Formats: sequence, C-alpha cells, structure tokens
Amino acid sequence: MANPLQFIQQVRTEVGRVTWPTRREVLLTTVMVFIMAMLTAVFFFFVDWIIRTGLSFILNG
Repeated sequence: MANPLQFIQQVRTEVGRVTWPTRREVLLTTVMVFIMAMLTAVFFFFVDWIIRTGLSFILNG
C-alpha cells in the first residue's frame, strides 16, 4: 500500500508535466466540433429524406 502523501506528491508532479492547451486552441477545436456536428446533421437529414422519399414512392405507387 502506497503512502497517501507520496501519492498526492506524485499526482502534483504529473499534473505539472501536462501541456495544457491555449485558449485559442480550445476555441478552435470547439468551433471545429460544432461545424462537424452541423455537417453530420445535414448529411443525415438528406440521407433520411432520400430514404423516406424512396420508400414513399415504392409503397404508394
């Protein structure tokens, strides 16, 4: 069993080694995620519309 104080010291050391992203990097990646989510939503909207139209055409006649 490890000493809890030693564990906390090791955790603090490891956190100090982390390279944290800059505000600009966080903003850029957030915007990119929103753009990709919107593109995916539009893509699946059109795929759904095409499938629905095709099935309506087949089933109605």
